[in-house]
Amino acid sequence: MGAVHRRVRAGRDAGLERARSSTGQMPRKFLRKYIPHHETVRDSEHLRWARPLLKHPNLWHLNRHSVAGGLAVGLLGGMIPGPVQILTATLLAILFHVNLPVAIAATLLTNPLTWPFLIVAAYAIGSLITGQENGTVSEFRFDWLNGDWSQLLPQLWHWFMGLGETFLIGNLILAVLLAAVGYGVVQLGWRLHVRAYLKHRRQRPKPAAPKPPGD
Repeated sequence: MGAVHRRVRAGRDAGLERARSSTGQMPRKFLRKYIPHHETVRDSEHLRWARPLLKHPNLWHLNRHSVAGGLAVGLLGGMIPGPVQILTATLLAILFHVNLPVAIAATLLTNPLTWPFLIVAAYAIGSLITGQENGTVSEFRFDWLNGDWSQLLPQLWHWFMGLGETFLIGNLILAVLLAAVGYGVVQLGWRLHVRAYLKHRRQRPKPAAPKPPGD
């Protein structure tokens, strides 16, 4: 009897392990439709400088923690004004070993359609902290074709600091909030999906046992 119970328990554990493994496949299939393929990202000319740093497996694996972390650092990097959003998201993904394609895709949160609303929200939050009135955000201007690239970072820093403390403080708080919410939503959504799938499997009617010959 002990051997029978061990075989039954082993079979049940193996079934649960297969179920848990299969539950991760549906989120992965969904994500692969909307994020860049890892080879496309790794072979990009813009990331040539980072190729020696792109060897950690979590930069490419699609699991609950790497996807949640990738979304968080992407949202955080995407909230930085100026042309360094993807660069920031890439560095943060490498630093924290989270999914790089998800991080890059998440920077698309800030685009011409959403940026005006995010600026208003950042100024509103900053005004609550500093008590100062809202300001304006000027466009960063640089001659990308004929400009002196040695002056890019100094000009970017000068422009960034000129945005004012009201916007900078509000934008930082908003970026952290968005990153935290994004991380939590992925973690919670992934867990709920796994639980719902396992519950559905347990409630699925079992096939009837075959009748012995002669009955």
